[in-house]
Amino acid sequence: MSYGISRIPTSAQADVHERLDGLVRRHLAQPFRKPYAPYNLAAFEETLAAWDGRSPWILDSGCGVGWSTILLARRNPDAFVVGVDQSQERLSRQKPYPRASWPENLRFVRADVIDFWRLAVESGVPVREHWWLYPNPWPKIGHLGRRWYAHPVWPAVLQLGGRFECRTNWSVYARELTAALALSGIQGECTPFAPEEPMTPFERKYRDSGQTLWRVTADLSAFARGELGARPAEGT
Repeated sequence: MSYGISRIPTSAQADVHERLDGLVRRHLAQPFRKPYAPYNLAAFEETLAAWDGRSPWILDSGCGVGWSTILLARRNPDAFVVGVDQSQERLSRQKPYPRASWPENLRFVRADVIDFWRLAVESGVPVREHWWLYPNPWPKIGHLGRRWYAHPVWPAVLQLGGRFECRTNWSVYARELTAALALSGIQGECTPFAPEEPMTPFERKYRDSGQTLWRVTADLSAFARGELGARPAEGT
């Protein structure tokens, strides 16, 4: 199958958004109190019920069709691997492996990650790894606030802790995410990379299109323990 027509997100924005600094600081300083949607509460409770109460969690946020979730579960048989996506249609698509061969430590959840992350923080579940594999970059300049690192939910992402990794084919997204981590007192590493084994259909498509892929990694454990805070503003 050919994936040569895949394109990099187009945007009038070519660098880190000038409003990113202010948005991240505001979200770090103000609690996010949006009420939980009932279906998200139910989905999280069902997920907790499926957990053995001991195994570390691996979150595959925005898992789409779930190829990456299955791969992560196979790589980490000691972990409780949760793939979360808001689209039941995507979750229901055919997987590259028959259902009978799926690892037993795997759980797919239809939920909005905005609520799911906050509920996971409140429940204190032990997150060992957190993956964002090709999230929607919302490339229009006016859509900055929809990008997860510029959204009010950002502190919850940090409070989940664990090893964090995001992959994207838009360099601006990777640079902004690294900047948001730095503003939160966390050193992230942003590097181009070429995957040996694509984890998602998007990753395979982008690679086969000859695009440069970007990876942002960080350790969020210290923030989750309350040992880190936002970087002081310039001049203070």
